[in-house]
Amino acid sequence: MDFDVYLRFLLALLLVLAIIAGLTWLARRFGLGGQLTPNAGKSPRLSVVEVKSLDPRRKLVLLRRDDREYLVLLGVGQDVLLEGGTQAPPATIRPAESSGAGTRPTP
Repeated sequence: MDFDVYLRFLLALLLVLAIIAGLTWLARRFGLGGQLTPNAGKSPRLSVVEVKSLDPRRKLVLLRRDDREYLVLLGVGQDVLLEGGTQAPPATIRPAESSGAGTRPTP
């Protein structure tokens, strides 16, 4: 192949990339991209509390929505709600967040 074929290919590729970049800039400029952070400034209502892998195909996931917790079994063929709508504990302290590592609280 000649050099001019490679040069035309490279110029066409650069033109397509420039068009994509321009359209992306226009979409962001005029707000067509949608809101990326729907809960900006608010406390999140939905969170993943814990994930436990049972085997390579199945996982147990503990989800928290508002003040309720849901235990879900995620698998390849189907997802099953095992326990739903239980009251979440009022305050959970994770080991990484506790200030006195290795010390027990006094009763």
